[in-house]
Amino acid sequence: MKPSPITLTRQVMLPDDLRVARAQSAPHLGPRILFFSGGSALNGIARRLKRYSYNTMHLITPFDSGGSSQELRLAFDMPAVGDLRSRLMALADETVLGQPDVYALFSCRLPADASRAELRDMVDRLRRGKHPLMSAIARPMRQLVCAQLDSFLDAVPEGFDYRNASIGNLILAGGYLSHGRALEPVLFMMSKMVDVRGIVRAIVDENLHLGATLETGQTVLGQRALTGKELAPIDAPVAELFLVEDVGTGAPVEVALPKRNRRLIEQAELICYPPGSLYSSVIANLLPTGVGRTVARCRIPKVYLPSLGPDPEAPGLTLSEQVRAILDPMQRDAGPDAGTETLMTHVLCDRSVSHADCDAVTRHHGIPCLRLPLRDTRKGIYDVEAVSRVLVSLS
Repeated sequence: MKPSPITLTRQVMLPDDLRVARAQSAPHLGPRILFFSGGSALNGIARRLKRYSYNTMHLITPFDSGGSSQELRLAFDMPAVGDLRSRLMALADETVLGQPDVYALFSCRLPADASRAELRDMVDRLRRGKHPLMSAIARPMRQLVCAQLDSFLDAVPEGFDYRNASIGNLILAGGYLSHGRALEPVLFMMSKMVDVRGIVRAIVDENLHLGATLETGQTVLGQRALTGKELAPIDAPVAELFLVEDVGTGAPVEVALPKRNRRLIEQAELICYPPGSLYSSVIANLLPTGVGRTVARCRIPKVYLPSLGPDPEAPGLTLSEQVRAILDPMQRDAGPDAGTETLMTHVLCDRSVSHADCDAVTRHHGIPCLRLPLRDTRKGIYDVEAVSRVLVSLS
């Protein structure tokens, strides 16, 4: 019998204990939940979701321009890999049945207070398999990792700053160079090395940067200028976010969503716009052409889980305005016939969000806003177990 598509409507309890128990008993058959994200804000939730599904899908922004990612981007004119590596590690099998020695290597950072010569020697010993972190890895895995470091060291410029560099990022950079300057092959290879419980991809395999026009008319170029971590925070709301090829000129460019990522979105059972920096971690993933159209075609739940606490990228923005900021780039791509409900079906808030803020979302956008007990009151962050159970229940 040939499969035929139909649309079903069902009522869901949050959490749905039966659905959660089924997922926990067979995580290899768990729900396909897709996240548009970046940064580290989602890592705790992603790590907990491994209990319920090995099928989560993560489209990550490669536009970071801060920290050690900045050094690699300047040295090799490449996309940022730090957020990709971070999510791979969050989804890795961390049990003894996985690859704990490889995980330890990929998660390690070089000292911040050693000399350049000492750090270069440490990386060289890793490359030759003489460092304890590398010698702990069995062959042939060790040879495969060393080959990526070979590619890195063969191409690295003399003045490269190794301080506090992630060894996993150096290996990813080497793999990127040895695979014809493509991210997808080395991400796939690293996923297999640490037995990643899900799929992690860059939203596009392109060397681009973020740009933003503020409501004051000022133009801000580069992700690090938006986040308020390494530079002073922006002092006005973002009017428009865009992609640029050259931060020197700041000329906006368009880039298409790859077909492989379009197919990934189409396979999802739930789409989540997760916590994280609103513009550089979430909306940045929605900028490639084709994202809005693809999301609009999917007849599945699409939920926004806003960050708890202030976001330096969104000064003064209400919850309703955050929803508007997420919808805008997708509606431009999907066209005037795409209603808001085709791009976002629900907003999930902690009960610390006021009734008034929640009601404003529904009044302005027609999107139901649900207040749920999702906050870990001791830590002031999301309760990863509560959020995971709700997401599994919705899928």
